[in-house]
Amino acid sequence: MESPTQRNRLEEEESPYLRQHADNPVNWQPWDESALEAAKERDVPIFLSIGYSACHWCHVMEDESFEDEAVAEVLNENFVPIKVDREERPDVDSIYMTVCQLVTGRGGWPLSAWLTPEGKPFFVGTYFPKEGQQGQPGFLDLCERISGSWESEDDREEMEHRAQQWTDAAKDQLEETPDTAGTGTEAGASPEPPSSEVLETAADATVRSADRQHGGFGSGGPKFPQPSRLRVLARAYDRTGREEYLEVLEEALDAMSVGGLYDHVGGGFHRYCVDRDWTVPHFEKMLYDNAEIPRAFLSGYQLTGEERYAEIVVDTLTFVDRELTHDEGGFFSTLDAQSESPETGEREEGAFYVWTPEEVHEIVENETDAALFCARYDITESGNFEGRNQPNRVARVSELAGQFDLEGHEILKRLESARQQLFEAREERPRPDRDEKVLAGWNGLMISTYAEAALVLGEDDYAETAVDALEFVRDRLWNEDERRLSRRYKDGDVKVDGYLEDYGFLARGALDCYQATGEVDHLAFALELARVIEAEFWDAERGTLYFTPESGESLVTRPQELGDQSTPSATGVAVETLLALDEFADEDFEGIAATVLETHANTIEANALEHATLCFAADQLESGALEVTIAAEDLPEAWRDGFASRYFPDRLFALRPPTEDGLEAWLETLGLEDAPPIWAGREARDGEPTLYVCRDRTCSPPTHVVEEALEWLGENEDGESNGVDPDDAPF
Repeated sequence: MESPTQRNRLEEEESPYLRQHADNPVNWQPWDESALEAAKERDVPIFLSIGYSACHWCHVMEDESFEDEAVAEVLNENFVPIKVDREERPDVDSIYMTVCQLVTGRGGWPLSAWLTPEGKPFFVGTYFPKEGQQGQPGFLDLCERISGSWESEDDREEMEHRAQQWTDAAKDQLEETPDTAGTGTEAGASPEPPSSEVLETAADATVRSADRQHGGFGSGGPKFPQPSRLRVLARAYDRTGREEYLEVLEEALDAMSVGGLYDHVGGGFHRYCVDRDWTVPHFEKMLYDNAEIPRAFLSGYQLTGEERYAEIVVDTLTFVDRELTHDEGGFFSTLDAQSESPETGEREEGAFYVWTPEEVHEIVENETDAALFCARYDITESGNFEGRNQPNRVARVSELAGQFDLEGHEILKRLESARQQLFEAREERPRPDRDEKVLAGWNGLMISTYAEAALVLGEDDYAETAVDALEFVRDRLWNEDERRLSRRYKDGDVKVDGYLEDYGFLARGALDCYQATGEVDHLAFALELARVIEAEFWDAERGTLYFTPESGESLVTRPQELGDQSTPSATGVAVETLLALDEFADEDFEGIAATVLETHANTIEANALEHATLCFAADQLESGALEVTIAAEDLPEAWRDGFASRYFPDRLFALRPPTEDGLEAWLETLGLEDAPPIWAGREARDGEPTLYVCRDRTCSPPTHVVEEALEWLGENEDGESNGVDPDDAPF
């Protein structure tokens, strides 16, 4: 019988990343039982390569090593080579990336790890060139040396000893198992959840990490958007009124929106910038960035009234609609950084996005308009990226007005005409590859952003998009009979049991759809997902939420995800969502949330900045939500505008039917015998839509007038912007 490792099995996979490697001479295996058993039967190490479809250095390592016959021969003879798409299997990625960071002090993709047949790592790194250079070992030589050492009894014993040490270290890092099991506290831990003070602690750390010259965070490159830090600043400013928090927030938002991180021609954000001043991006576009970054801009818009922040949100969602949305709803995962260059015919990073002055002048019909665009966006002969230009806004409208002797409004009109012509021309270029996986968790992030944008910007179309995506994911990835969520959908193929981020992010998305539309079915789905979180991810004995389900695959350790990374903390979002849903549930979701925060209080307090989402949850637990209960058939537009246009980060819209008879049907849908307190006794008064507002567990009188509720909250009602004349906006 043929061993599965005698051939490359990736053509059987639907992951675009895995399929990219299906033609390699390496006998790649997916991470499955057949591959793992083969390693044990052959008694050879596993070579594990983890990446994703839009990863630039993954492509480089493939070109240099995995397409090379000599490398393939060594891998096939001496290892079981396994390829993993980190976007499909974040649990596997989390374990071995943690080891890489602990051992080498850094991480990234491609992640290269050599494992015992039991899956324990004994050598780790990221990208390796085929031949050694600048002190870095060559991949081929490294594989030959590791294979030779494995055959040596003494060397193998040392490798297995190291593998056990590294595995134990990963367990300590990822499981953080409390020594005082059953009490909900770690040895020496605080007996209480963190207080709201951790929010200001995180904000102070964010300010200390800020680059006050170029915006964003860190003293050099690369520059990442860090949306969780932006949320920290917004929320802390709202709590304290400390101007420095708002200043750093605006500096970061402005830098991100004027520099190369943002696509000025087609909208949307790239992954990060390689330099300190946000000029040149790494050109891949990720769904999660284009979900989380606009949420930060919505907060900036609410706090400042600056229309330019709202415009960035609108343009980004337009990009998502156009390029990352499935025809039937749901959102794709990524756009590649590389595409075919029209000049060379080779795949090159950024080829789709960059320009020369000659191209701009050739495409834009009016010569003055072309010159304006080049001046505005720094399109020069020398270029900022390999002789070409990634647009960056460098000139103010007022500067261009003086230079071109035109009025500001005329300049803006001409710039938009030029942008549109360049966009249409760019659409004819060879496009970057698109990873068309639909991931439950990432879709949850995007659903939340569309729902929030619908409320804040008053655009019902955004709510419809959010609902379409929620229904797409629910129809294809949610098994109602088994109460199980799968993680990935691709062309009809469903794979991988959902992780905590899938349940938590999607539950929050469903809750946000309820808030935006008032449709009780979305609330019911959110509650059902929360109940599975309790059943599958909650460990009452250890007082924590794990990233992998109890019924899922057993790995060398069971990870948690406490910290914010490129996506928010899965644990943090789950805790926030459980707290919000506790207002509607029979279950004690608040008790679970409080215990998780209590268990990890020391971790959060010791490094608040890296656990921003858990800080939000701690603040929410102590302060309580701003409950806005509306007894009405629909949310009146004036009420939506009155609350949503203002920055209430803990706002919870709770629409309910106006009458008790109508509420009975809702309770049946939710499986509740009695009305939850947020609805109980709060019917419409005098036959008119009625508003009930509660803050810090204290409630206003019922009212039909939104201004009265806002006055009760002590809000400034004038809604004035502190902005500048849009014709002379610096950005």
